[in-house]
Amino acid sequence: MNNILSREFYLREAVEAAKDLLGKKLVTCFGDKITSGIIVETEAYSQWERGCHAFRGMTKRNATLFEEGGIAYVYLCYGVYNLFNVVTHVKGKGEGVLIRALQPLDGLEAMKARSQSEKKITSGPGKLTIAMGIELKHNEMSLQGNKIWIEEAPSIDPKNIQTSERIGLGSAGEDAHLPWRFSIKENKWVSR
Repeated sequence: MNNILSREFYLREAVEAAKDLLGKKLVTCFGDKITSGIIVETEAYSQWERGCHAFRGMTKRNATLFEEGGIAYVYLCYGVYNLFNVVTHVKGKGEGVLIRALQPLDGLEAMKARSQSEKKITSGPGKLTIAMGIELKHNEMSLQGNKIWIEEAPSIDPKNIQTSERIGLGSAGEDAHLPWRFSIKENKWVSR
């Protein structure tokens, strides 16, 4: 935990943070189980576009997105999966980064036991939260603590970053076409 990302890392626009989170190491420690993975895919969201939960203003459900960057925003998607986001920017600006996929590192057996699967257990935002043990109760949790954190790692060369439209935003109109999905090129853990 000595090279945990500083709070200042998160105090900027989501698009910039989403690119810079690629290659960083997401770690969870629940009970005696430490699990981790390299972030290989992200999506940026801002209150200024219809794809973001914060677009219509602050509500009880999305209030976490309006907090100061550096905390977790975990929400239930379609009543099935918990999705893990990193809140970015300053207090009052509704922005965040969805962590879409990880390349597993530590605690693979614990991840497999949680996911009850052998295949691509972290290659999608719903699958990775299951494998990493992230639940709704972790919403608003500081990323500076000892339960969920992100560690520093060398930056990914921009030529190795693929940019595309975000996934599953059909109802967001023109905003669905914003090129705010970022992934490490040719990494087999990127979601399909």
